[in-house]
Amino acid sequence: MRLTEIEKKAHSLGIKHTWRFSKKELIRNIQRSEGSFDCFGKAVNKECNQTACCWRSDCLGNA
Repeated sequence: MRLTEIEKKAHSLGIKHTWRFSKKELIRNIQRSEGSFDCFGKAVNKECNQTACCWRSDCLGNA
């Protein structure tokens, strides 16, 4: 997902000053705001049990 799309999602959740965050930090803030694990980019050996996560493909591609 492109950064502009991520920023729009963050804004819709009330996250302000998105320019302060890296892409990884911003996604983790979104995950926390949605009540999910803030695990983006933390998968070890590209193993992740969060199969329903909308960030999964982007995350495992960057893990």
